[in-house]
Amino acid sequence: MLTNIDAVLFDLDGSLVDSMWLWEDIDIAYLGRYGITLPGDLQGMIEGMSFSETAAYFKERFCLPDPLEEIKAEWNRMAWDKYTHQVPLKAGADAFIQHCHKENIRLGIASSNSRALVENVLTVHGVIGFFDGIVTACDVEKGKPAPDVYLEAARQCGADPKRCLVFEDIIPGIMAGKAAGMKVCAVEDDYSRHQEAEKRRLADYYIKDYFNIV
Repeated sequence: MLTNIDAVLFDLDGSLVDSMWLWEDIDIAYLGRYGITLPGDLQGMIEGMSFSETAAYFKERFCLPDPLEEIKAEWNRMAWDKYTHQVPLKAGADAFIQHCHKENIRLGIASSNSRALVENVLTVHGVIGFFDGIVTACDVEKGKPAPDVYLEAARQCGADPKRCLVFEDIIPGIMAGKAAGMKVCAVEDDYSRHQEAEKRRLADYYIKDYFNIV
């Protein structure tokens, strides 16, 4: 899988860390403050959006009175403790990160989450120093499935997109990596388990965890 690869680029949530489970709870609690019940289609509608795009979508769809920056700040506050204490790395991820580092394969993050939460969870697990580039979809023009965030991560890592390997757990992210001209490995996650067949079809590889993939 790592043959002819100069950089490995990770999505964060659901791909590198096990965190997708907590966002539905946050959405329920946040919308509940306004007396709004979580719509059944919400997660599908916002999948792949940047943190800023998601805030704009919430504000318009639910007619929220708060400015966008306050919406994002509140989400960060609600998620901070969970990312600090309840979000583990995916099984085998720590060893895989260290293997790539030893093999001089550059490492990058290309996340739809906020930079504050990305840097927090990487710091908590002691791996932030291994990464050559950390990009969020708020740093580029368009979120996933557009390729922007992966192309910028490759640029920060000094790598040709054709020599990058992406790890992604959701379909818009897999599409973003492929649109960037990169190899993509789909990562199993409970949140997207119902999409496994489509993830396998779209990606070049599929893994259940990060053990024994080199």
